[in-house]
Amino acid sequence: MEREEQNRSAWNSGTYAAWLERFGTPQEAAAKIVQDPAKRIGTVLKEMGEPLEGKRIANLMGSNGNKAVALALLGAEATVIDFSEGNERYALQLAEAAGVPLRYVVADVLNLPEEEFVKPYDVVYMEFGILHYFTDLAPLFATVHRLLKPQGVFVLQDFHPVSTKLISSRGTTANIRKHKVTGDYFDSELEVKEAAFAKFLPESARTGEVPTVHLRNWTLGEIVTGVAQAELVIRRLEELPNQSSDVFDRGIPKTFTLIAERRERSVQ
Repeated sequence: MEREEQNRSAWNSGTYAAWLERFGTPQEAAAKIVQDPAKRIGTVLKEMGEPLEGKRIANLMGSNGNKAVALALLGAEATVIDFSEGNERYALQLAEAAGVPLRYVVADVLNLPEEEFVKPYDVVYMEFGILHYFTDLAPLFATVHRLLKPQGVFVLQDFHPVSTKLISSRGTTANIRKHKVTGDYFDSELEVKEAAFAKFLPESARTGEVPTVHLRNWTLGEIVTGVAQAELVIRRLEELPNQSSDVFDRGIPKTFTLIAERRERSVQ
């Protein structure tokens, strides 16, 4: 519990200033999203069941609302659930600037108020750099199950454990990226790292020590097993190379996409 409190404290110390530095004002960021909201979501958009008009989508740990606002622009009833008030502030201003409604619930996803489960969602969406904040995946995926309506879809995108736990990439020689096995894929120890948003903090917003968080990196097997044990039926697991313009990392998996569905048990 102490580690979770430190993570929460870190993400409530300067996030708004960091997003201003990273994305510009909410008005500036919204102008970019409005131009092509589908691109902001990417290939998983089709997994959510287009068209999105009227679909209820929960973006768990949805941070500054960039993805949720894009979903709202595409017609979804988007809700972000996140424990950072700085994230909420930026996200709501972003939605206002984009001219779309956005519901933002500031809460720990593992301790949601019961009213959040009254009207279930068509889609639960989690993307990039989230799973490592949890020291136990079982309650997280149980929450996903409860949030989804029957036949609802769970869309999970995250960084591939091969890249986060095992291989480091440094520099290039003759247009070849140097990959080294520097980690232990099966290491389950928590790591203390600088909070992801901290690198965007302007000097004027830096007060004292840089905020740090405790992270638990999971293997792909642990993630897939956790989803399956939550009685979510896995439809697809796709491992992807580097999708950026940097071609040198394309020989190793950098991200993965997992699509699952809530199905009710048949009565015998």
